[in-house]
Amino acid sequence: MVFHVLEEMRIRSLGVIDDAVVELSPGFTAVTGETGAGKTMVVTSLGLLFGGRADPALVRIGAASAVVEGRVSVAPDDAVARRAEEAGAELDDGALLISRTVSAEGRSRAHLGGRNVPVGLLAELADDLVAVHGQTDQQGLLKPARQRAALDRYAGDAVAGPLAAYGKAYRRLRALDAQLDELTTRARERAQEADLLRFGLAEIEAVAPRAGEDVELAAEAERLGHAEALASAAALAHGALAGDPEDPEAVDATTLVAGAGRALESVRSHDAALAALADRIGEISILLADVAGELAGYADDLDADPRRLAAVEERRAALTALTRKYGEDVAAVLAWAEEGAARLTELDGDDDRIEELTAERDALRAELSQLAQVLTDARTEAAARFADAVTAELASLAMPHARVSFDIRQTEDPDGVEVGGRRVAYGPSGADEVELLLAPHPGTPPRPIAKGASGGELSRVMLAVEVVFAGTDPVPTYLFDEVDAGVGGKAAVEIGRRLAKLARTAQVVVVTHLPQVAAFADRQLLVEKTDDGSVTRSGVTVLEGEDRVRELSRMLAGQEDSETARAHAEELLATARADL
Repeated sequence: MVFHVLEEMRIRSLGVIDDAVVELSPGFTAVTGETGAGKTMVVTSLGLLFGGRADPALVRIGAASAVVEGRVSVAPDDAVARRAEEAGAELDDGALLISRTVSAEGRSRAHLGGRNVPVGLLAELADDLVAVHGQTDQQGLLKPARQRAALDRYAGDAVAGPLAAYGKAYRRLRALDAQLDELTTRARERAQEADLLRFGLAEIEAVAPRAGEDVELAAEAERLGHAEALASAAALAHGALAGDPEDPEAVDATTLVAGAGRALESVRSHDAALAALADRIGEISILLADVAGELAGYADDLDADPRRLAAVEERRAALTALTRKYGEDVAAVLAWAEEGAARLTELDGDDDRIEELTAERDALRAELSQLAQVLTDARTEAAARFADAVTAELASLAMPHARVSFDIRQTEDPDGVEVGGRRVAYGPSGADEVELLLAPHPGTPPRPIAKGASGGELSRVMLAVEVVFAGTDPVPTYLFDEVDAGVGGKAAVEIGRRLAKLARTAQVVVVTHLPQVAAFADRQLLVEKTDDGSVTRSGVTVLEGEDRVRELSRMLAGQEDSETARAHAEELLATARADL
């Protein structure tokens, strides 16, 4: 089987590690060392490399930032390579270079194939590349929500499809509930708003303003208010242009211009320039006659009726009353009326809207009931298979009599959805509460693993769960941080044997303090501190031959040169090799 391999990690200024290179290989790699030597920093580094939370407290004291760099071999046409290339990353001779920097101030940067990328992209790639398990993951397995997620992951498409449809319907139902709540709880305020709109629209309808009417009436009021002065001025101007019939001796502009025209007309043939001037005087005569005629008509048409002025002022007062309430001018008042009518239609339609939304909500609740039942059935079927598979794995991990099962239940709720003929509570993932149960010995009742499993048992349950996942939804690399915690003796040997079996189809890296586990590794790395308490480049070494025997002896007895420990270490290695 061909899979991705994490070939190398370089760690700088992270915790106790000053500058170290961790060279990895396919198969099973065990990372060992004294307590506090920095073994767990390998797990932490891999977590950072694949989008884990950046904690500035991890930065080595005195350093500006911590840096983790990794090299992962990938196939050029697989999903990981395609996703990386979509982000602008470039492969380096069939390998993907990943880098994560965490500053002492808390800032974090990620690089993929030489390109700056969001940290979330690293987490996205991690789903296809690595499964990291530490002590916190064991605690996470104690949470029912995590147990349900694990069951759903195992069930695969049988749950994924219905769960996606359920989630969509659930979110729509939440939105409908919010709308209905808003419509019903604010009914009084909305009724008051509707009454105010009706009153305002009735006022405007009663006045019935026209667009631009206020401007027209203002001009008419100005004209009517000065009618006498306008008429007198028009009469005087007309007399000055056309003469006064009652005063034959008066000189007017029309007569004077006409005389000027006659004076030029007799000699215009002698000079073209003078002829042009004569033409212009003729145009002036025509213009004077037109203006004089319009002045006469203006004076005749001028309405000086005080009743009309009173009517105009009354109409202007009515419009002013509207503009004080609904807009600065008639145009704004008409716009308010248009918007108000639309809003009133919306408010008046609340009852119909509530009825429509209620019908849609009832339909969605019925749909959720069906989908929740489908989820329950699929989870129940998958739970039996999952529990049997994990139980079989536990038999290989020195728990031959242990049995794992799932408790899938619902909580009654009269306002919930119907599942199995009962009204039950529901949430974004369905109506099921899922809990993993463990009966470690014959005759003991199954109990939640949070209450019924010791530390060692919990470690083995987690490993068994991951091994089962490896058969159905594998990832290329598994990293376990002290998965053997609380385990010893025969159980430790079985864990080592099972990890070696998992490593036949995946890369497995285990941080361990147990020689029984480390002996089964294809490759053993030793993490050592220097005299100043730091781990340097030379502090992570590959152990072979005599060096590996010495480290296993130290792990067994705390003494590297103990002949008994050495004999036991060599026996462990021989047993592991024979088993493989």
